[in-house]
Amino acid sequence: MENNKNELFTFAEFDESKSEHIEAPRYSYWKSVWRTFVRNKFTVAVCIFMLIVVVFSMIQPIFSQYDPMYMPNINDATLKFLGPSSQHLFGTDNFGRDVFDACWAGAKNSLIIGFVCTLINMILGVVIGAIWGFSKKMDRWMIEIYNVISNVPFLLLAMVLSYVLGSGFRSLIFIMCVTNWIYVAYFIRTQVMIIRDREYNLASRCLGTSTWTMITKNILPYLISVIMTYTAREIPANISYEVFLSFLGLGLGQQNASLGRMISQYTTYMNAYPHLFWIPVSILAVISISLYIVGQALADASDPRTHR
Repeated sequence: MENNKNELFTFAEFDESKSEHIEAPRYSYWKSVWRTFVRNKFTVAVCIFMLIVVVFSMIQPIFSQYDPMYMPNINDATLKFLGPSSQHLFGTDNFGRDVFDACWAGAKNSLIIGFVCTLINMILGVVIGAIWGFSKKMDRWMIEIYNVISNVPFLLLAMVLSYVLGSGFRSLIFIMCVTNWIYVAYFIRTQVMIIRDREYNLASRCLGTSTWTMITKNILPYLISVIMTYTAREIPANISYEVFLSFLGLGLGQQNASLGRMISQYTTYMNAYPHLFWIPVSILAVISISLYIVGQALADASDPRTHR
């Protein structure tokens, strides 16, 4: 009987190190974000299309060397208002300039301004908003600054600053960033206040964890999906702001190509030559919608609750 027991059972050796091993698959946050993002084939297709449009708008003006101040021959009527053809894919305008080159030069400037303004607003807004939401002392005077700025109409401020600073890239970027960052900061402040007093943050504070460590380690990582969502909305919004200001004559000025200035100029010819108006509008819509779709998909993918 004893021999049968020895045949049925074997003694396992005790290994203390194995008790610390957790039998669970390794979790990588950014790999999970990538897997969740590529799971949606439509979003991937839109992302590829958006990248092609963005890269083309950056490269094409380099080869075309489009100059908005150049007039081919203002007295030659045969060059004006030509329809789309193999030589001029989008036709020519009232000065005989190629609309295809003008659209992509304007798209390049709009994209650069949109991305730069979003980057500046998000960096300032996230950093200041995180500190603002965590510090009750800072909240007292920052909320007063927010109330003052939020009650000043953006268009009125943009008009005043444009006349003071003049037109150009730097002036337009300053105009679009001088107040917009505080709206990002207020949004982040609200999100930080929601999770500021949770149990693990109270425990960290009792253990003497520094304020900066609590913000960067305990709070901001939980807001990645929220920040991505806001960024997805900011990029197309800033592009639209640039187009709107250029449409009103407060943007880059005549020395720089702009989709907004093209739309403003070609509105006069919308009935006689509708393609002059609708082509830049369509390019603007394609860029804005593509950026928004991809940004929202990245925001959803960055939410750990969507990970499998």
